Amino acid sequence: MLANSTFSVITVTVYLLLYCILLQIEYTQWLAVYMFLLSPVLVIWMVYTVLKYGVYKGRKLAEDEEYGYQDRL
Repeated sequence: MLANSTFSVITVTVYLLLYCILLQIEYTQWLAVYMFLLSPVLVIWMVYTVLKYGVYKGRKLAEDEEYGYQDRL
């Protein structure tokens, strides 16, 4: 479960939304400060998971291509 790149992206996104909501509520701003301190760890985990377990589903580049765009055929 922790190796799923989609799970990590959704988890960190929900965490960010919860953080933004807690900043707006006066009584929970102290909790948002602690969430802010934990956020770099979650972002590093998300990036690591996406880079290690993410699957690219686009076309393969030709031998003479250095990079490619998905909106062009």
